Amino acid sequence: MEHNAELKEFLRTRRARLSVDDVEVGGTGGVRRVPGLRREEVAQLAGVSVDYYSRLEQGRHLNVSDEVLDAVARALRLDDVERSYLFQVARSGPRRARRRTPARVQRVRPGVRRILETLDDVAPAFVFGRRMDVLATNRLARALMTDFEALPPRDRNMLRYTFLDESARDLYLDWEEVARDNVAVLRLDAGRHPDDPLLAELVGELAVRSPEFRRWWADHNVRERSHGTKRYHHPLVGDLTIDYEAVALPGDADQTLCIYTAEAGSASETALRLLASWTGAEPQTTSVT
Repeated sequence: MEHNAELKEFLRTRRARLSVDDVEVGGTGGVRRVPGLRREEVAQLAGVSVDYYSRLEQGRHLNVSDEVLDAVARALRLDDVERSYLFQVARSGPRRARRRTPARVQRVRPGVRRILETLDDVAPAFVFGRRMDVLATNRLARALMTDFEALPPRDRNMLRYTFLDESARDLYLDWEEVARDNVAVLRLDAGRHPDDPLLAELVGELAVRSPEFRRWWADHNVRERSHGTKRYHHPLVGDLTIDYEAVALPGDADQTLCIYTAEAGSASETALRLLASWTGAEPQTTSVT
């Protein structure tokens, strides 16, 4: 019988993070050998039989209904992103050997590049693609983080930068939090594109070269990049606290425009302006596709 390994591990890890104290269910008593709820407790919460839920968590290929998936999502207290991911992996079915076609090259539209240019001296901005590939940057983004344009094409990737470039650990004051979030964003992308050969190559490389990535990838956490705050320690201008907004670009749902800003009148805004003045002689926006 074929099994859906991704569904199996996702449900198992979601169940493991809950306890009887988290939900309204009567404990079955006895010593718990593993963390989290038992399968029968999740089945009770979801209103399905223990046998059905067990087969679902084992990744057996079931024609599961939306109603059952919704019930399981509520039982496991999934947020909106996790619920969406559950539906994706449940519908993807078991992996089968198939002839893989080369991944489509993502290109940034000229209009989007002009947006980046407009922000050159104002705000760091860049465009993410599939697998968190960095497709384009503006001058201030390169000055804040790294010059992705100068890297070999395969290394223009935020996960490779975060885990394999030692300078990233010095740049991010909260490196572990940033790294965990990036892994969760990549996991969400993997659910949307389960047969992406370049993503599989990226995950394999990082799993071999980074024990942190290997451990956090096994957690099966998912996250959608939308907005937030990051703290940096820049070698030229010192500490900065920067807010970011991430917006999916019309016409390509796999491209995300990220713009970083600092609070008006803050020391971080002053630091960004200083950084912009020091890098003002650089060439303007360059595509890194």
